[in-house]
Amino acid sequence: MNLNSPLFDRIRVKSGAQEESAPAGSGCDHPGCAAVGEYRAPKGRNREGQYFCFCLDHVRAYNQSYNYFNGMTDEDVAKYQKEAIIGHRPTWTMGVKRGKGFREEGADPADFVDPFGVMRERAQSRRAAAPQPPRHGVAAAKALETLGLDESADAPAVRARYKELVKRLHPDMNGGDRSREEKLREIIQAYKHLRTARLA
Repeated sequence: MNLNSPLFDRIRVKSGAQEESAPAGSGCDHPGCAAVGEYRAPKGRNREGQYFCFCLDHVRAYNQSYNYFNGMTDEDVAKYQKEAIIGHRPTWTMGVKRGKGFREEGADPADFVDPFGVMRERAQSRRAAAPQPPRHGVAAAKALETLGLDESADAPAVRARYKELVKRLHPDMNGGDRSREEKLREIIQAYKHLRTARLA
């Protein structure tokens, strides 16, 4: 690439975006001040993008006394702060769609006419197709299975089943026979898990 090409002489590059500043040599906007106004200060509410040009002393004094909400009532300030949370954009209540073809807020749902039963059939098919979520986690379901119970068992049923199995499998109840000791450990572990899961 030849940097001495005459093509490069015709290329004009814009300088980067520079912060707007006061025009050089303009005076301070404070009445009676002859100093150079090189510092910008916002003019206030409803005049966004407009600025005063002050000298350093007067911009400091202006900033100390500046109040964006000056002249607004308490209700207006509260409304402004509430709208500022959402960036002053319009919002709607969750689940409410506005416009043609949608039910307006406050309209009676009984006025809705479904002559072909489409909405009724759809609701019934959703209810039938929706799988019932398990009442307990996988570990709790496995612990209930170890005790020989299903997921519909409540806490008293779990405790009663645990007592029954411990009495049946404990070596002291079987004349010292330790052949079922491993099964007894599994049942005790399952019961402990169900107790920590507050199912027993």
